[in-house]
Amino acid sequence: MNINSWKIRAKRLKREIYAPYLACKDPRTPWYVRVFGALILGYALSPIDLIPDFIPVVGYLDDLVIVPAGIAFLIKMIPKEVLEECRAKAKSQLLSKSLNLAAAIIIVLIWVLAIYLIIGFLW
Repeated sequence: MNINSWKIRAKRLKREIYAPYLACKDPRTPWYVRVFGALILGYALSPIDLIPDFIPVVGYLDDLVIVPAGIAFLIKMIPKEVLEECRAKAKSQLLSKSLNLAAAIIIVLIWVLAIYLIIGFLW
């Protein structure tokens, strides 16, 4: 495979991850799919892993198995007509930097809240 082939695949992957994000924002998507989507996409974008990467073999298990399986399951849960529209939107739009910043802030706030609750529970 050459470098252009990898670039094309990377662009396609970016669209395939952005489309479920758009679908989770669509009002026609059921609430439970939105919640599952927020959890999976939030975890995929989070710098903190369930299983730390420094643990040999098992550390990358969540990145290589859990996240792709979760995204595949999410895509199957989204209504087909909504997903097709969102794929078309994802193809025409670029992921803006403000969206990345907002997602990063939300993820960090969720982790800070979780740590605060755990520490508060233990004390």
